[in-house]
Amino acid sequence: MNDFAHDVLVVGSGAGGAMAAYELTRQGHKVLMLEAGRDYDPRTETPMFRPNSAAPLMGASTPDKEFGFYDSTVDGGWQVPDEPYTTAEGSEFLWWRARMLGGRTNHWGRYSLRFSEHDFKGKSRDGLGADWPFDYDDIAPWYDKTEALIGVCGTNTGLDDMPPSSEGVLQPPPPPRVPELLIAAAAKKHGITAAPMHRAILTKPLDERAACFYATPCGYGCSIGAAFQTTTSLLPMARATGNLRIITDAMVNTVTTDAQGKVTGITYIDKKTSTERQIGAKVVVLAASACESARILLNSRSASHPDGLANSSGQVGRNLMDSTGAGLSALVPALMDRPRYNEDGHTANHLFIPWWGHEAQANKELDFPRGYHFELGGRFGEPGAYVSGDLQGYGPALKQQVRAHYGAYVSFSLRGEMLPNEHCYMDIDPQVTDKWGIPVPRFHWQWSEHELKQVEHGLKTAKAILETMGATVGELPAAKDAIKKGGEIIHEVGTTRMGSSSKDSVTNQWGQSWDCPNLFVMDGGVFASNPHKNCTLTIMTLAMRNSAWLAAQLEAGTL
Repeated sequence: MNDFAHDVLVVGSGAGGAMAAYELTRQGHKVLMLEAGRDYDPRTETPMFRPNSAAPLMGASTPDKEFGFYDSTVDGGWQVPDEPYTTAEGSEFLWWRARMLGGRTNHWGRYSLRFSEHDFKGKSRDGLGADWPFDYDDIAPWYDKTEALIGVCGTNTGLDDMPPSSEGVLQPPPPPRVPELLIAAAAKKHGITAAPMHRAILTKPLDERAACFYATPCGYGCSIGAAFQTTTSLLPMARATGNLRIITDAMVNTVTTDAQGKVTGITYIDKKTSTERQIGAKVVVLAASACESARILLNSRSASHPDGLANSSGQVGRNLMDSTGAGLSALVPALMDRPRYNEDGHTANHLFIPWWGHEAQANKELDFPRGYHFELGGRFGEPGAYVSGDLQGYGPALKQQVRAHYGAYVSFSLRGEMLPNEHCYMDIDPQVTDKWGIPVPRFHWQWSEHELKQVEHGLKTAKAILETMGATVGELPAAKDAIKKGGEIIHEVGTTRMGSSSKDSVTNQWGQSWDCPNLFVMDGGVFASNPHKNCTLTIMTLAMRNSAWLAAQLEAGTL
Protein backbone atom coordinates (compact mmCIF):
# COMPACT_ATOMS: atom_id res chain seq x y z
CA MET A 1 0.00 0.00 0.00
CA ASN A 2 3.02 2.32 0.05
CA ASP A 3 2.24 3.32 -3.55
CA PHE A 4 -1.37 4.17 -2.76
CA ALA A 5 -1.85 7.29 -0.63
CA HIS A 6 -5.52 7.03 0.25
CA ASP A 7 -7.63 9.99 1.35
CA VAL A 8 -10.45 7.97 2.88
CA LEU A 9 -10.59 4.58 4.53
CA VAL A 10 -13.95 2.78 4.10
CA VAL A 11 -14.91 -0.21 6.26
CA GLY A 12 -17.38 -2.48 4.48
CA SER A 13 -18.09 -3.26 0.82
CA GLY A 14 -21.88 -3.61 0.88
CA ALA A 15 -24.54 -1.06 0.00
CA GLY A 16 -23.17 1.89 1.97
CA GLY A 17 -19.46 1.20 1.67
CA ALA A 18 -19.49 0.48 -2.05
CA MET A 19 -21.62 3.54 -2.81
CA ALA A 20 -19.29 5.72 -0.72
CA ALA A 21 -16.31 4.33 -2.63
CA TYR A 22 -18.05 4.86 -5.97
CA GLU A 23 -18.90 8.50 -5.27
CA LEU A 24 -15.55 9.41 -3.71
CA THR A 25 -13.41 7.73 -6.36
CA ARG A 26 -15.56 9.22 -9.13
CA GLN A 27 -14.68 12.63 -7.74
CA GLY A 28 -10.97 11.84 -7.73
CA HIS A 29 -10.36 10.78 -4.11
CA LYS A 30 -8.33 7.69 -3.33
CA VAL A 31 -10.18 5.15 -1.18
CA LEU A 32 -8.83 2.16 0.71
CA MET A 33 -11.59 -0.33 1.51
CA LEU A 34 -11.48 -3.05 4.17
CA GLU A 35 -13.83 -6.02 4.02
CA ALA A 36 -14.12 -8.59 6.82
CA GLY A 37 -15.17 -11.36 4.44
CA ARG A 38 -13.38 -13.11 1.63
CA ASP A 39 -13.05 -11.99 -1.97
CA TYR A 40 -16.01 -12.96 -4.16
CA ASP A 41 -16.60 -12.78 -7.91
CA PRO A 42 -20.21 -13.50 -8.93
CA ARG A 43 -19.23 -13.73 -12.57
CA THR A 44 -17.37 -16.97 -11.86
CA GLU A 45 -18.92 -18.20 -8.60
CA THR A 46 -22.65 -17.80 -9.23
CA PRO A 47 -24.42 -21.16 -9.67
CA MET A 48 -26.80 -19.93 -12.37
CA PHE A 49 -28.74 -22.54 -14.38
CA ARG A 50 -28.27 -25.25 -11.76
CA PRO A 51 -31.60 -26.89 -10.89
CA ASN A 52 -32.67 -27.95 -7.42
CA SER A 53 -32.66 -31.54 -8.67
CA ALA A 54 -28.85 -31.37 -8.95
CA ALA A 55 -28.39 -30.20 -5.34
CA PRO A 56 -28.37 -32.14 -2.07
CA LEU A 57 -31.83 -32.32 -0.49
CA MET A 58 -33.28 -30.77 -3.66
CA GLY A 59 -31.64 -27.46 -2.75
CA ALA A 60 -33.42 -27.17 0.61
CA SER A 61 -32.12 -24.87 3.32
CA THR A 62 -29.73 -26.20 5.97
CA PRO A 63 -28.04 -24.67 9.05
CA ASP A 64 -25.06 -23.88 6.81
CA LYS A 65 -27.20 -22.50 3.97
CA GLU A 66 -30.23 -20.82 5.50
CA PHE A 67 -31.66 -19.75 2.13
CA GLY A 68 -30.93 -22.91 0.19
CA PHE A 69 -27.99 -24.82 -1.21
CA TYR A 70 -27.35 -22.36 -4.04
CA ASP A 71 -27.70 -19.14 -2.05
CA SER A 72 -24.86 -16.77 -2.86
CA THR A 73 -23.79 -16.29 0.76
CA VAL A 74 -20.41 -18.01 0.92
CA ASP A 75 -19.23 -17.73 4.53
CA GLY A 76 -21.94 -15.86 6.40
CA GLY A 77 -25.28 -16.43 8.06
CA TRP A 78 -26.96 -15.96 11.42
CA GLN A 79 -24.21 -18.10 12.90
CA VAL A 80 -20.63 -17.65 11.69
CA PRO A 81 -17.81 -19.95 12.83
CA ASP A 82 -15.39 -18.25 15.26
CA GLU A 83 -17.64 -15.17 15.48
CA PRO A 84 -20.18 -15.61 18.28
CA TYR A 85 -22.57 -13.03 19.68
CA THR A 86 -24.72 -13.24 22.77
CA THR A 87 -28.25 -12.31 23.82
CA ALA A 88 -29.33 -11.03 27.20
CA GLU A 89 -31.57 -13.13 29.39
CA GLY A 90 -35.13 -13.07 28.11
CA SER A 91 -34.08 -11.79 24.68
CA GLU A 92 -34.00 -13.52 21.32
CA PHE A 93 -32.20 -11.87 18.41
CA LEU A 94 -30.60 -13.18 15.22
CA TRP A 95 -27.64 -11.29 13.76
CA TRP A 96 -26.89 -11.94 10.10
CA ARG A 97 -23.36 -11.40 8.80
CA ALA A 98 -22.55 -11.72 5.09
CA ARG A 99 -18.75 -12.04 5.34
CA MET A 100 -18.03 -11.67 1.63
CA LEU A 101 -17.03 -8.91 -0.76
CA GLY A 102 -20.22 -7.03 -1.60
CA GLY A 103 -21.85 -7.94 1.70
CA ARG A 104 -25.59 -8.50 1.76
CA THR A 105 -26.07 -6.95 -1.69
CA ASN A 106 -25.16 -10.35 -3.13
CA HIS A 107 -28.27 -12.00 -1.73
CA TRP A 108 -30.78 -9.31 -0.67
CA GLY A 109 -34.36 -9.29 -1.94
CA ARG A 110 -33.60 -6.18 -4.05
CA TYR A 111 -36.88 -4.51 -3.08
CA SER A 112 -36.21 -0.81 -3.64
CA LEU A 113 -39.01 1.35 -2.24
CA ARG A 114 -38.43 5.01 -1.46
CA PHE A 115 -39.15 6.29 2.02
CA SER A 116 -41.86 8.97 1.82
CA GLU A 117 -42.55 12.27 3.55
CA HIS A 118 -44.56 10.23 6.08
CA ASP A 119 -41.52 8.09 6.83
CA PHE A 120 -39.02 10.88 7.45
CA LYS A 121 -41.24 12.86 9.82
CA GLY A 122 -43.08 10.20 11.80
CA LYS A 123 -42.55 11.82 15.18
CA SER A 124 -44.06 15.07 13.94
CA ARG A 125 -47.23 13.12 13.11
CA ASP A 126 -47.67 10.84 16.10
CA GLY A 127 -45.09 11.93 18.68
CA LEU A 128 -43.24 8.61 18.65
CA GLY A 129 -39.60 7.79 17.86
CA ALA A 130 -37.48 10.43 16.15
CA ASP A 131 -37.69 12.58 13.03
CA TRP A 132 -34.93 12.53 10.44
CA PRO A 133 -32.87 15.76 10.29
CA PHE A 134 -33.99 16.54 6.73
CA ASP A 135 -37.15 16.41 4.61
CA TYR A 136 -38.13 14.11 1.76
CA ASP A 137 -37.55 16.93 -0.75
CA ASP A 138 -33.90 17.09 0.33
CA ILE A 139 -33.25 13.47 -0.61
CA ALA A 140 -35.63 13.05 -3.57
CA PRO A 141 -33.04 14.09 -6.23
CA TRP A 142 -30.57 11.61 -4.72
CA TYR A 143 -33.14 8.81 -4.94
CA ASP A 144 -33.37 9.61 -8.66
CA LYS A 145 -29.59 9.38 -9.03
CA THR A 146 -29.41 6.10 -7.13
CA GLU A 147 -32.31 4.44 -8.94
CA ALA A 148 -30.87 5.41 -12.32
CA LEU A 149 -27.40 4.19 -11.39
CA ILE A 150 -28.31 0.81 -9.91
CA GLY A 151 -31.27 0.15 -12.22
CA VAL A 152 -34.71 -0.07 -10.57
CA CYS A 153 -37.79 -1.33 -12.37
CA GLY A 154 -41.29 -0.17 -11.44
CA THR A 155 -43.82 2.57 -12.17
CA ASN A 156 -45.07 5.79 -10.61
CA THR A 157 -48.34 4.76 -8.98
CA GLY A 158 -49.66 8.02 -7.52
CA LEU A 159 -50.10 6.30 -4.15
CA ASP A 160 -49.12 8.37 -1.12
CA ASP A 161 -46.86 5.61 0.20
CA MET A 162 -44.87 5.50 -3.06
CA PRO A 163 -43.23 8.83 -3.95
CA PRO A 164 -42.73 9.23 -7.71
CA SER A 165 -39.41 9.04 -9.49
CA SER A 166 -38.51 11.60 -12.13
CA GLU A 167 -39.45 10.89 -15.72
CA GLY A 168 -37.28 8.22 -17.33
CA VAL A 169 -35.61 7.03 -14.11
CA LEU A 170 -37.47 3.75 -13.59
CA GLN A 171 -37.13 0.81 -15.94
CA PRO A 172 -40.34 -0.99 -17.02
CA PRO A 173 -41.68 -3.54 -14.53
CA PRO A 174 -42.36 -7.16 -15.51
CA PRO A 175 -46.03 -8.06 -16.10
CA PRO A 176 -48.04 -9.38 -13.14
CA ARG A 177 -48.55 -13.11 -12.76
CA VAL A 178 -52.01 -14.70 -12.69
CA PRO A 179 -52.04 -15.29 -8.88
CA GLU A 180 -50.98 -11.67 -8.30
CA LEU A 181 -53.81 -10.39 -10.51
CA LEU A 182 -56.25 -12.50 -8.54
CA ILE A 183 -54.92 -11.10 -5.25
CA ALA A 184 -55.13 -7.55 -6.63
CA ALA A 185 -58.78 -8.06 -7.64
CA ALA A 186 -59.67 -9.44 -4.22
CA ALA A 187 -57.82 -6.66 -2.39
CA LYS A 188 -59.61 -4.02 -4.46
CA LYS A 189 -62.93 -5.25 -3.03
CA HIS A 190 -61.58 -4.21 0.39
CA GLY A 191 -60.45 -0.78 -0.84
CA ILE A 192 -56.80 -1.86 -0.95
CA THR A 193 -54.60 -1.29 -4.00
CA ALA A 194 -51.88 -3.58 -5.33
CA ALA A 195 -49.03 -2.02 -7.32
CA PRO A 196 -45.87 -3.06 -9.20
CA MET A 197 -43.02 -3.69 -6.79
CA HIS A 198 -39.96 -1.52 -7.35
CA ARG A 199 -36.98 -3.82 -7.55
CA ALA A 200 -33.29 -3.40 -8.38
CA ILE A 201 -33.50 -5.76 -11.35
CA LEU A 202 -32.69 -4.61 -14.87
CA THR A 203 -35.44 -5.12 -17.42
CA LYS A 204 -33.32 -3.21 -19.96
CA PRO A 205 -29.51 -3.33 -20.37
CA LEU A 206 -27.57 -0.71 -18.41
CA ASP A 207 -23.88 0.11 -18.99
CA GLU A 208 -22.14 -3.29 -19.08
CA ARG A 209 -24.94 -5.11 -17.26
CA ALA A 210 -27.46 -7.23 -19.16
CA ALA A 211 -31.22 -7.28 -18.75
CA CYS A 212 -32.78 -10.06 -16.69
CA PHE A 213 -34.01 -13.01 -18.74
CA TYR A 214 -35.88 -14.69 -15.89
CA ALA A 215 -33.78 -17.83 -15.78
CA THR A 216 -32.54 -18.47 -12.25
CA PRO A 217 -33.39 -17.23 -8.72
CA CYS A 218 -31.86 -13.88 -7.83
CA GLY A 219 -30.69 -15.26 -4.49
CA TYR A 220 -28.05 -17.28 -6.30
CA GLY A 221 -26.31 -14.05 -7.23
CA CYS A 222 -26.26 -12.77 -10.81
CA SER A 223 -23.28 -13.28 -13.09
CA ILE A 224 -24.72 -11.00 -15.80
CA GLY A 225 -25.29 -8.06 -13.44
CA ALA A 226 -29.07 -7.83 -13.99
CA ALA A 227 -29.81 -8.26 -10.29
CA PHE A 228 -28.04 -5.42 -8.51
CA GLN A 229 -25.11 -6.26 -6.28
CA THR A 230 -22.06 -4.11 -5.64
CA THR A 231 -19.71 -6.81 -6.91
CA THR A 232 -20.98 -6.38 -10.49
CA SER A 233 -21.55 -2.63 -10.44
CA LEU A 234 -20.31 -0.10 -7.88
CA LEU A 235 -17.07 -1.86 -6.97
CA PRO A 236 -15.92 -2.49 -10.58
CA MET A 237 -16.91 1.08 -11.45
CA ALA A 238 -14.88 2.46 -8.54
CA ARG A 239 -11.92 0.24 -9.38
CA ALA A 240 -11.99 1.44 -12.99
CA THR A 241 -11.10 4.95 -11.81
CA GLY A 242 -7.79 3.66 -10.44
CA ASN A 243 -8.67 5.26 -7.10
CA LEU A 244 -9.85 2.18 -5.16
CA ARG A 245 -7.88 -0.54 -3.40
CA ILE A 246 -9.58 -3.35 -1.46
CA ILE A 247 -8.24 -5.53 1.33
CA THR A 248 -10.42 -8.56 2.09
CA ASP A 249 -10.31 -10.82 5.17
CA ALA A 250 -9.70 -7.69 7.25
CA MET A 251 -11.63 -7.74 10.54
CA VAL A 252 -11.61 -4.20 11.92
CA ASN A 253 -11.54 -4.12 15.71
CA THR A 254 -11.06 -0.44 16.61
CA VAL A 255 -10.92 3.07 15.23
CA THR A 256 -7.78 4.74 16.55
CA THR A 257 -7.55 8.28 17.93
CA ASP A 258 -4.79 10.64 19.06
CA ALA A 259 -4.35 12.31 22.46
CA GLN A 260 -6.88 14.97 21.50
CA GLY A 261 -9.46 12.34 20.57
CA LYS A 262 -9.26 12.91 16.79
CA VAL A 263 -9.58 9.85 14.57
CA THR A 264 -6.26 8.74 13.09
CA GLY A 265 -7.11 5.42 11.42
CA ILE A 266 -8.07 1.85 12.30
CA THR A 267 -6.63 -1.40 13.57
CA TYR A 268 -7.70 -4.68 12.00
CA ILE A 269 -6.97 -8.37 12.17
CA ASP A 270 -5.65 -10.04 9.04
CA LYS A 271 -7.83 -13.17 9.28
CA LYS A 272 -5.50 -15.22 7.12
CA THR A 273 -2.54 -14.74 9.48
CA SER A 274 -4.33 -13.64 12.70
CA THR A 275 -1.99 -10.64 12.72
CA GLU A 276 -3.10 -7.24 13.98
CA ARG A 277 -2.33 -4.38 11.61
CA GLN A 278 -2.83 -0.62 11.77
CA ILE A 279 -3.61 1.82 8.97
CA GLY A 280 -3.75 5.59 9.20
CA ALA A 281 -6.35 7.71 7.45
CA LYS A 282 -7.39 11.32 7.06
CA VAL A 283 -11.06 10.26 7.13
CA VAL A 284 -12.67 6.99 8.26
CA VAL A 285 -16.07 5.85 6.95
CA LEU A 286 -17.77 3.01 8.81
CA ALA A 287 -20.20 1.06 6.62
CA ALA A 288 -19.80 -2.39 8.10
CA SER A 289 -23.55 -2.81 8.86
CA ALA A 290 -25.51 -1.22 11.69
CA CYS A 291 -24.48 -3.61 14.44
CA GLU A 292 -20.91 -4.18 13.24
CA SER A 293 -20.20 -0.45 13.03
CA ALA A 294 -21.70 0.07 16.49
CA ARG A 295 -19.58 -2.79 17.80
CA ILE A 296 -16.42 -1.16 16.40
CA LEU A 297 -17.30 2.18 18.00
CA LEU A 298 -18.12 0.69 21.39
CA ASN A 299 -14.85 -1.27 21.33
CA SER A 300 -12.89 1.91 20.45
CA ARG A 301 -12.67 3.19 24.02
CA SER A 302 -9.90 5.57 25.00
CA ALA A 303 -9.15 8.22 27.59
CA SER A 304 -10.82 10.77 25.33
CA HIS A 305 -13.76 8.48 24.60
CA PRO A 306 -14.29 6.35 27.73
CA ASP A 307 -17.75 5.10 26.68
CA GLY A 308 -16.73 4.26 23.14
CA LEU A 309 -15.99 6.43 20.14
CA ALA A 310 -18.64 8.94 18.99
CA ASN A 311 -20.75 8.04 22.02
CA SER A 312 -20.97 11.23 24.08
CA SER A 313 -24.75 11.05 23.57
CA GLY A 314 -24.88 7.49 24.90
CA GLN A 315 -26.79 6.49 21.75
CA VAL A 316 -24.29 4.12 20.11
CA GLY A 317 -25.94 0.71 20.15
CA ARG A 318 -29.30 2.13 21.21
CA ASN A 319 -32.47 2.43 19.06
CA LEU A 320 -31.93 -0.99 17.50
CA MET A 321 -34.77 -1.78 15.10
CA ASP A 322 -35.67 -4.50 12.61
CA SER A 323 -38.68 -4.81 10.33
CA THR A 324 -41.64 -6.72 11.67
CA GLY A 325 -42.41 -9.93 9.83
CA ALA A 326 -45.30 -12.37 9.71
CA GLY A 327 -46.91 -14.52 7.06
CA LEU A 328 -50.13 -16.17 6.00
CA SER A 329 -50.76 -18.53 3.09
CA ALA A 330 -53.59 -20.66 1.77
CA LEU A 331 -54.71 -22.84 -1.12
CA VAL A 332 -56.86 -20.96 -3.63
CA PRO A 333 -59.26 -23.37 -5.40
CA ALA A 334 -59.56 -21.10 -8.45
CA LEU A 335 -55.85 -21.59 -9.14
CA MET A 336 -55.93 -25.40 -9.03
CA ASP A 337 -55.19 -27.42 -12.17
CA ARG A 338 -54.56 -24.34 -14.29
CA PRO A 339 -52.53 -24.74 -17.50
CA ARG A 340 -48.78 -24.90 -16.97
CA TYR A 341 -46.55 -22.13 -18.33
CA ASN A 342 -43.33 -20.35 -17.37
CA GLU A 343 -44.15 -18.06 -14.44
CA ASP A 344 -40.59 -17.43 -13.20
CA GLY A 345 -40.26 -13.69 -13.82
CA HIS A 346 -37.64 -12.01 -11.64
CA THR A 347 -38.32 -14.67 -8.98
CA ALA A 348 -39.87 -12.38 -6.35
CA ASN A 349 -43.30 -10.76 -6.45
CA HIS A 350 -44.12 -8.53 -9.41
CA LEU A 351 -47.01 -6.92 -7.52
CA PHE A 352 -47.20 -6.03 -3.84
CA ILE A 353 -49.61 -4.22 -1.55
CA PRO A 354 -48.19 -0.91 -0.25
CA TRP A 355 -49.45 0.65 2.99
CA TRP A 356 -52.86 2.21 2.52
CA GLY A 357 -53.62 3.46 6.05
CA HIS A 358 -52.06 6.91 6.44
CA GLU A 359 -55.44 8.65 6.33
CA ALA A 360 -56.98 6.17 8.75
CA GLN A 361 -54.13 6.73 11.19
CA ALA A 362 -54.46 10.50 10.89
CA ASN A 363 -58.14 10.08 11.79
CA LYS A 364 -57.24 7.88 14.82
CA GLU A 365 -59.08 4.91 13.30
CA LEU A 366 -56.29 2.38 13.91
CA ASP A 367 -54.87 1.24 17.24
CA PHE A 368 -51.24 1.15 16.10
CA PRO A 369 -48.85 3.71 14.56
CA ARG A 370 -46.90 3.51 11.30
CA GLY A 371 -47.47 1.00 8.53
CA TYR A 372 -46.69 -2.26 6.79
CA HIS A 373 -46.87 -3.77 3.33
CA PHE A 374 -47.53 -7.23 1.90
CA GLU A 375 -45.06 -9.03 -0.34
CA LEU A 376 -47.04 -11.52 -2.39
CA GLY A 377 -46.13 -15.08 -3.24
CA GLY A 378 -47.71 -17.51 -5.66
CA ARG A 379 -46.56 -18.90 -9.02
CA PHE A 380 -45.33 -21.95 -10.84
CA GLY A 381 -41.90 -22.18 -9.23
CA GLU A 382 -39.17 -24.77 -9.47
CA PRO A 383 -40.10 -27.78 -7.31
CA GLY A 384 -38.02 -28.41 -4.23
CA ALA A 385 -37.93 -30.96 -1.44
CA TYR A 386 -41.12 -29.73 0.23
CA VAL A 387 -44.68 -30.35 -0.94
CA SER A 388 -47.36 -28.31 0.78
CA GLY A 389 -50.95 -29.21 1.48
CA ASP A 390 -53.09 -31.66 3.38
CA LEU A 391 -52.35 -34.60 1.13
CA GLN A 392 -53.96 -38.00 1.54
CA GLY A 393 -53.44 -41.44 0.00
CA TYR A 394 -50.69 -42.81 -2.21
CA GLY A 395 -49.87 -43.69 -5.80
CA PRO A 396 -51.55 -41.98 -8.79
CA ALA A 397 -54.25 -40.34 -6.63
CA LEU A 398 -51.63 -38.70 -4.42
CA LYS A 399 -49.65 -37.53 -7.44
CA GLN A 400 -52.77 -35.96 -8.89
CA GLN A 401 -53.36 -34.02 -5.68
CA VAL A 402 -49.81 -32.67 -5.82
CA ARG A 403 -50.26 -31.67 -9.47
CA ALA A 404 -53.57 -29.96 -8.70
CA HIS A 405 -52.05 -27.98 -5.83
CA TYR A 406 -48.95 -26.94 -7.79
CA GLY A 407 -49.05 -23.16 -8.27
CA ALA A 408 -52.34 -22.86 -6.37
CA TYR A 409 -50.99 -21.56 -3.06
CA VAL A 410 -50.61 -17.84 -2.45
CA SER A 411 -48.86 -16.16 0.45
CA PHE A 412 -48.80 -12.79 2.16
CA SER A 413 -45.54 -11.77 3.82
CA LEU A 414 -46.02 -8.79 6.11
CA ARG A 415 -43.13 -6.35 6.52
CA GLY A 416 -43.80 -3.49 8.90
CA GLU A 417 -42.26 -0.54 10.67
CA MET A 418 -40.87 -0.97 14.15
CA LEU A 419 -40.53 1.92 16.57
CA PRO A 420 -37.42 2.15 18.75
CA ASN A 421 -37.94 1.22 22.38
CA GLU A 422 -35.78 1.18 25.50
CA HIS A 423 -35.65 -2.62 25.56
CA CYS A 424 -34.04 -3.03 22.13
CA TYR A 425 -30.33 -2.25 21.96
CA MET A 426 -26.89 -3.82 21.76
CA ASP A 427 -23.90 -3.44 24.02
CA ILE A 428 -20.61 -5.29 24.41
CA ASP A 429 -20.52 -8.59 26.25
CA PRO A 430 -18.05 -8.15 29.13
CA GLN A 431 -16.80 -11.74 28.95
CA VAL A 432 -17.13 -13.17 25.42
CA THR A 433 -14.71 -12.52 22.56
CA ASP A 434 -14.39 -13.91 19.06
CA LYS A 435 -11.53 -15.97 17.66
CA TRP A 436 -9.36 -12.86 17.37
CA GLY A 437 -9.99 -11.61 20.89
CA ILE A 438 -12.46 -8.88 19.85
CA PRO A 439 -15.31 -8.40 22.36
CA VAL A 440 -18.65 -9.39 20.81
CA PRO A 441 -22.07 -7.70 20.81
CA ARG A 442 -24.76 -8.64 23.29
CA PHE A 443 -28.33 -8.09 22.10
CA HIS A 444 -31.34 -7.03 24.11
CA TRP A 445 -34.72 -7.36 22.41
CA GLN A 446 -38.45 -7.01 23.04
CA TRP A 447 -41.28 -6.26 20.65
CA SER A 448 -43.69 -3.58 21.88
CA GLU A 449 -47.48 -3.47 21.71
CA HIS A 450 -47.18 -1.20 18.67
CA GLU A 451 -45.68 -4.02 16.60
CA LEU A 452 -47.95 -6.73 18.00
CA LYS A 453 -51.10 -4.76 17.19
CA GLN A 454 -49.72 -4.03 13.72
CA VAL A 455 -49.17 -7.74 13.05
CA GLU A 456 -52.62 -8.59 14.39
CA HIS A 457 -54.15 -6.09 11.96
CA GLY A 458 -52.05 -7.44 9.09
CA LEU A 459 -53.04 -11.05 9.67
CA LYS A 460 -56.72 -10.15 9.79
CA THR A 461 -56.37 -8.17 6.55
CA ALA A 462 -54.54 -11.01 4.79
CA LYS A 463 -57.19 -13.48 5.94
CA ALA A 464 -59.98 -11.26 4.61
CA ILE A 465 -58.32 -11.01 1.18
CA LEU A 466 -57.63 -14.76 1.05
CA GLU A 467 -61.21 -15.59 1.93
CA THR A 468 -62.42 -13.20 -0.77
CA MET A 469 -60.32 -15.29 -3.18
CA GLY A 470 -62.20 -18.40 -2.06
CA ALA A 471 -59.50 -19.79 0.21
CA THR A 472 -60.26 -21.46 3.51
CA VAL A 473 -58.23 -19.90 6.32
CA GLY A 474 -58.26 -21.35 9.80
CA GLU A 475 -57.96 -19.60 13.12
CA LEU A 476 -55.24 -16.96 13.13
CA PRO A 477 -52.27 -17.31 15.49
CA ALA A 478 -51.72 -14.75 18.23
CA ALA A 479 -49.51 -11.87 17.10
CA LYS A 480 -46.86 -12.73 19.68
CA ASP A 481 -46.58 -16.20 18.14
CA ALA A 482 -46.79 -15.08 14.51
CA ILE A 483 -44.25 -12.24 14.61
CA LYS A 484 -40.73 -13.12 13.43
CA LYS A 485 -37.77 -12.94 15.79
CA GLY A 486 -35.73 -9.77 16.05
CA GLY A 487 -33.11 -9.75 13.31
CA GLU A 488 -34.84 -12.45 11.31
CA ILE A 489 -35.89 -10.04 8.54
CA ILE A 490 -32.24 -8.78 8.34
CA HIS A 491 -33.20 -5.09 8.32
CA GLU A 492 -31.48 -4.03 11.53
CA VAL A 493 -30.85 -0.29 11.70
CA GLY A 494 -30.68 2.67 14.11
CA THR A 495 -27.67 1.92 16.30
CA THR A 496 -25.79 5.11 15.33
CA ARG A 497 -28.74 7.25 14.43
CA MET A 498 -28.47 10.70 12.84
CA GLY A 499 -30.21 13.74 14.24
CA SER A 500 -30.24 17.49 14.72
CA SER A 501 -28.52 17.53 18.10
CA SER A 502 -25.40 15.91 19.55
CA LYS A 503 -27.34 15.30 22.76
CA ASP A 504 -29.57 12.55 21.36
CA SER A 505 -27.89 11.33 18.16
CA VAL A 506 -24.54 10.00 16.97
CA THR A 507 -24.16 11.78 13.61
CA ASN A 508 -25.52 14.81 11.80
CA GLN A 509 -27.53 14.55 8.59
CA TRP A 510 -24.35 13.88 6.58
CA GLY A 511 -23.41 10.82 8.64
CA GLN A 512 -20.61 12.84 10.24
CA SER A 513 -19.95 12.03 13.89
CA TRP A 514 -20.73 14.91 16.21
CA ASP A 515 -17.72 13.99 18.37
CA CYS A 516 -15.12 13.35 15.64
CA PRO A 517 -15.51 15.41 12.44
CA ASN A 518 -13.32 13.05 10.39
CA LEU A 519 -15.40 9.98 11.29
CA PHE A 520 -18.48 9.11 9.21
CA VAL A 521 -21.08 6.32 9.36
CA MET A 522 -22.76 5.32 6.09
CA ASP A 523 -24.77 2.19 6.79
CA GLY A 524 -28.22 1.51 8.24
CA GLY A 525 -27.02 2.49 11.69
CA VAL A 526 -27.74 6.15 10.90
CA PHE A 527 -31.47 5.58 10.34
CA ALA A 528 -33.62 7.70 12.65
CA SER A 529 -36.59 5.41 12.01
CA ASN A 530 -37.19 2.10 10.28
CA PRO A 531 -40.05 2.44 7.79
CA HIS A 532 -41.68 -0.73 6.53
CA LYS A 533 -39.69 -0.61 3.28
CA ASN A 534 -36.46 -2.48 2.64
CA CYS A 535 -33.62 -0.27 3.88
CA THR A 536 -30.99 -0.88 1.16
CA LEU A 537 -32.10 1.72 -1.39
CA THR A 538 -32.06 4.42 1.29
CA ILE A 539 -28.67 3.25 2.63
CA MET A 540 -27.21 3.69 -0.85
CA THR A 541 -28.98 6.99 -1.46
CA LEU A 542 -27.74 8.44 1.82
CA ALA A 543 -24.22 7.14 1.12
CA MET A 544 -24.17 8.81 -2.31
CA ARG A 545 -25.50 12.11 -0.95
CA ASN A 546 -23.26 12.13 2.10
CA SER A 547 -20.15 11.07 0.18
CA ALA A 548 -20.71 13.91 -2.25
CA TRP A 549 -20.82 16.26 0.74
CA LEU A 550 -17.68 14.61 2.18
CA ALA A 551 -15.90 15.02 -1.17
CA ALA A 552 -16.75 18.74 -1.11
CA GLN A 553 -15.29 19.05 2.41
CA LEU A 554 -12.09 17.34 1.28
CA GLU A 555 -11.83 19.66 -1.71
CA ALA A 556 -12.34 22.68 0.54
CA GLY A 557 -9.66 21.43 2.96
CA THR A 558 -12.00 21.41 5.96
CA LEU A 559 -11.19 17.75 6.67
